[in-house]
Amino acid sequence: MKILAFSDVHNDLDACASIVERSADVDVVIGAGDFASVHDGLQETIDALASIRKPTILVPGNNETAEALRIATEGWESADVLHGQGHIIDGVEFFGLGGGIPTTPWDWSFDVTEEEATGLIEGRVPEGGVLVLHSPPYGYGDEAGGTHFGSEALLKAIEAAKPALVVYGHIHESWGYRGQIGDTRLANLGPKGDVFTV
Repeated sequence: MKILAFSDVHNDLDACASIVERSADVDVVIGAGDFASVHDGLQETIDALASIRKPTILVPGNNETAEALRIATEGWESADVLHGQGHIIDGVEFFGLGGGIPTTPWDWSFDVTEEEATGLIEGRVPEGGVLVLHSPPYGYGDEAGGTHFGSEALLKAIEAAKPALVVYGHIHESWGYRGQIGDTRLANLGPKGDVFTV
């Protein structure tokens, strides 16, 4: 299965147009959150992506809520919004969890505490499947200005479940990061996105 995955388009309609064009050459598309900017422009951004006809998995970032993303995608038949849920496409298991994890310093942000994340994800990540996050696990593509901003809860879940692929965004300074935990591949995506095979 070929997957085109991206994150953090933040209302960039040119980036959306590129993703739509490239989606024709893959089997599945993943959007790992932050379609809006501080809750503004979500519908316009989703409308720019909604011509994607391939199965599409979306998780909310910290710039839009899960509820707002579900409302914005109501007319997009090939898209599924995951936030603490799983989905199977052509025999491949996906699990998604969005939001800022751990909690960010911004009062407008859609955040999930480490404790809440543990409750939502523990025992639910598909071994050999694809984990779609907005926030990175601690120590893997989570660095900005010399500080690690990732989640210990997400790291623990990945180490326990051993998914084949984990994709995320959130920390702009680490866009393009590629790493591994054992056989699990990890990627901090950014708005240009990348193609992965599982």
